[in-house]
Formats: sequence, C-alpha cells, structure tokens
Amino acid sequence: MASIKKTNAMRLLDKDSISYEVREYEYDENDLDGHHVADSLGLGYEEVYKTLVAKGESGQYYVFCLSVDDEVDLKKAAVIAKEKRIELIHVKELLPLTDYIRGGCSPIGMKKKFKTFVDEMVLLVDKVNVSGGQRGIQICLSVADLISCTEATTGDICK
Repeated sequence: MASIKKTNAMRLLDKDSISYEVREYEYDENDLDGHHVADSLGLGYEEVYKTLVAKGESGQYYVFCLSVDDEVDLKKAAVIAKEKRIELIHVKELLPLTDYIRGGCSPIGMKKKFKTFVDEMVLLVDKVNVSGGQRGIQICLSVADLISCTEATTGDICK
C-alpha cells in the first residue's frame, strides 16, 4: 500500500481503528459507472456501493449509499430523510460540498458530516466496497463498520 496516497476516508478509518482493505482498479474518465468498478475487481454488484448526494427541500444535504446495480428512488429517499422533496445535487456542487469528485466520492470522510442512509440490502452481505475517496480506489470494510463510521441509517431507498 506504499504507492497509495492516504485519502480522507482512509485517515478517518485509521483514526477510528477500523479495519479495511484498499483495492485498486483501472478507471476510465469517460466510464465512471459502478458496474465497471465491480467488474474490474471481480466483485458482485451487491458488494459494491455508490455514493450519491442529495439536497432536501429544507436545504439540508443527505448522503445515500446503494448497490451499483440499483437506482435511488427519490420519493423513498425523501420519506426516509423526512423531507417533502429531495433532488440529487449537480456534479459541479460535489467537490466544494464534499471534498470529493464524481467517481471518487466516499461516504466516509466528507468535508462535513451529512445524514447518511444506506440501502437495507447491504445487510445481506458481510463486507461492502465503497469509494476510497479517489478514482481507482475502493475501500472494503464490514457493513457494521460502514454503518457505524458514517452514523448511517439503513432503509429501503431503491426503485
């Protein structure tokens, strides 16, 4: 791991003494799809989770983590976040808000702590892979540790 520069996500996990494994993969700027990540690492789609950031009608921001094979249901997301309406943020808002870029957005170690929701299907696997905080890097950790370190709530957020 000497060649991998520590990301905010890794530093936070280290600080909290949370065990994780770093997995590197080749990425293409024009294909940042989560299916590519899972295929590159030889993992099932249910083991690789993407991170989406949304804004509620109240102005609050929320983080949603779901399998790369799923699509967020914005109505369900609004209900779980106790908002009337919720919309995904525009990609240009991602970096200033989270300190992460598209294709490298981790639910761990964002600039600010946002209310986080993980799709309940995560409870069917022992370990989950999320972005390590930069393109080409995934962090594999236990589901319990992901939920704990992000202070996430699990629920049905997918279509």
